[in-house]
Amino acid sequence: MAILLKNIKQLLQVREATVDKVSGKDMKHLPKIDNAFLLMENGVISDFGPMSQLPESKNFEEIDCTGRFVLPSWCDSHTHIVYAGNREQEFVDRINGLSYEEIANKGGGIVNSAEKLQQTSIEDLYQQSAKRLEQVMALGTGAVEIKSGYGLTTEAELKMLKVIKQLKDKYNIPIKATFLGAHAVPKEFKGNKKGYLKLIAEEMLPKIAELQLADYIDIFCEKGYFDLDDTNYILSAGKSHGLTPKVHVNQFNSIGGVKASVDQGALSVDHLEVMTAEDIDALKNATTMPVALPSCSLFLSIPYTPARKLIDAGLPLALATDFNPGSTPSGNMNLVVSLASIKMNMTPEEAINAATINGAYAMGLSNEVGSITKGKKANIILTNPIPSYGYLPYSFGENCIASVFVNGKIL
Repeated sequence: MAILLKNIKQLLQVREATVDKVSGKDMKHLPKIDNAFLLMENGVISDFGPMSQLPESKNFEEIDCTGRFVLPSWCDSHTHIVYAGNREQEFVDRINGLSYEEIANKGGGIVNSAEKLQQTSIEDLYQQSAKRLEQVMALGTGAVEIKSGYGLTTEAELKMLKVIKQLKDKYNIPIKATFLGAHAVPKEFKGNKKGYLKLIAEEMLPKIAELQLADYIDIFCEKGYFDLDDTNYILSAGKSHGLTPKVHVNQFNSIGGVKASVDQGALSVDHLEVMTAEDIDALKNATTMPVALPSCSLFLSIPYTPARKLIDAGLPLALATDFNPGSTPSGNMNLVVSLASIKMNMTPEEAINAATINGAYAMGLSNEVGSITKGKKANIILTNPIPSYGYLPYSFGENCIASVFVNGKIL
């Protein structure tokens, strides 16, 4: 059944031809059509335009969108949705004065999540993760990247990636899988980081490649975790198995990870809370997408990615949630868009571009989602009646979404 959305107050992120991403000053431009229609057929966007060009009805199911906005669904390019349990005790520990690093040093953090996951059956892990995925889809996310990295053993990392594959098979939205075995050094390899990296390169990666379980390779390039030599080693090993780099960098320190990632041909560099002039220069004329994770900054009370410096330098920027149990227990892209405006001084246009077309680019999905373009998946957000699209980031505590469409069907 074809669905016609008519009398749309404004149709946002309209791109007649597919664009990969938008950068610099272009991020301030959000193409739109007033008093518009949108036609969805066979799971894709088949037509759109002003109401004056509305096609003759052919037994379409019609939805009157008077006073409402329509935009492409959010593209969340950085999540850790597949995890076991939660870490609310560490949240309390931080309130009581412990730092992220101190919590990790006493057995918390990533290693804590790994122990829980190793003890969780694949069936239970799938059910927990599926519930989270359904929640973020209801909040408007129509494409998502999911990382491993809470396994830290061959068996457990494979378990995570197999769950991601099950989610891909069950839920008909684009899902990209990233192998993040180098998320932390497990207890078994304390004092033997090189041994763990060798396990990743020589045992985990060949099995993952054989089973075709991942699209991307990632590493946590940060003081106390993995250095530049480790980063180059793991990214090169991943690339030898056909995996493109997407890298955690500059969350707490700038140690040269941005340039190393760009040199390795990374699709994205994510976090970027701490940026130097050299880091920004390394991104210029590169194909690598900078990705900001503002809800992580909110939760950990750390600096926000300097969006203005990046955009004003002519660079693109994407927004993502970093949904995970330790530093961002939220997959709400609506909150991320609000934080981008409230805390990072991004205009509503910049924030929406960053959360749609640029987020799609950061997952290699520019041709499938991220804009209102004929032939793209009909993954769509229909808002409640609101005064303007600036109201979306403004009303940070309100759910402005009336309906979410995935492949042209209402959730």
